[in-house]
Amino acid sequence: MRAAILGVLADQPMNGYQIIQEIAERSGGAWKPSPGSIYPTLQQLEDEGLVRAEDDGGRRVFRLTPQGEEYVAEHVAEVSAPWESMSASAEGDDVNGLRPLIGQAASALWQILATGSPEQQARARDVLSDTRRKLYGILADGDEDEFDAQEERP
Repeated sequence: MRAAILGVLADQPMNGYQIIQEIAERSGGAWKPSPGSIYPTLQQLEDEGLVRAEDDGGRRVFRLTPQGEEYVAEHVAEVSAPWESMSASAEGDDVNGLRPLIGQAASALWQILATGSPEQQARARDVLSDTRRKLYGILADGDEDEFDAQEERP
């Protein structure tokens, strides 16, 4: 989240809603962060001196500070990493539509991490562990067509 916000603000100052929309647009809709994950991260970036908020007609607009601009320039790989991981999706190799679901699940997880109770976080950990096991189970089973073809061989 941090790198995505810095990357977006490197282009121009924005309010929180615009940051959410820009991240969603840059990710091709695969990742639309919630306000509950954006605003705490913006506060953290303000505390670090990388971002400052200004009042612009009743709205808080966030912009990089000179220190933030320097940080972005020195950490180009970090700031571009969120978009690189999604670039393959833009190239059309996601025929089954998994990438948007990954982004949506990640957004839900970040929301639980940011605002969830300890009990909710424990339940999320259980869901993630179970999901990981099931995904590896899918790989272990292989494709049914591949399995059928192997059975037909002498």
